[in-house]
Amino acid sequence: MAETHVLFVEDDDVIREATQIALERQGFVVTAMPDGLQGLEAFRADRPDIALLDVMVPGLDGVSLCRRIRDESTVPVIMLSARADSIDVVLGLEAGADDYVTKPFDGAVLVARIRAVLRRFGHAGGGHAAVGGEVGQGALLAFGDLVVDTEGMEVRKGGLPVALTPTEMRLLLEFSTAPGTVLSRDRLLERVWDYGWGGDTRVVDVHVQRLRGKIGQDRIETVRGFGYKLKA
Repeated sequence: MAETHVLFVEDDDVIREATQIALERQGFVVTAMPDGLQGLEAFRADRPDIALLDVMVPGLDGVSLCRRIRDESTVPVIMLSARADSIDVVLGLEAGADDYVTKPFDGAVLVARIRAVLRRFGHAGGGHAAVGGEVGQGALLAFGDLVVDTEGMEVRKGGLPVALTPTEMRLLLEFSTAPGTVLSRDRLLERVWDYGWGGDTRVVDVHVQRLRGKIGQDRIETVRGFGYKLKA
């Protein structure tokens, strides 16, 4: 298996160096940068398999860097935030991040989250999604003017292609294979984000909002107190 290349952007020298060493001991190839502008240059030059971005870095903050990366690539992005209740977490997810980790973090937890993201993205290769065999049957699923190709991993709305990140695609596939069924946030965290433990449901809520913005605001219905469902 090819080595996984991680771009790590963190302005704290101690955290950056210690995390880089910890990741390299786990077999990752790490490019570590102290600010967002250098991080963007490294991303464009190296095309890493995953990006770890601290929210508060100089030059170009992590949220803005995430947006720039998302404009060019679907590579997975994990945001690092010093506060779990920070608005920066939501801003990072809205900018296109796939997950976030709160600082200070345990090295083993960070590695586990990185590997979870890479598993659902099919490891490396620039952000191509890997999907469980139960949904990839070559079927075209139609919901009004929305058509989901579960084998080609393509979505069309009104005949026009819809650009989704791999995480958004996996989320839509979960809804598409159970139309009309209410899916809880905990189930979506487990199935889409590969969380074997309780996670922050803001990750689900923000991704649902992003998905609605692309496939239609009324296509996914909120069922208060229970979760979400795709209108059949």
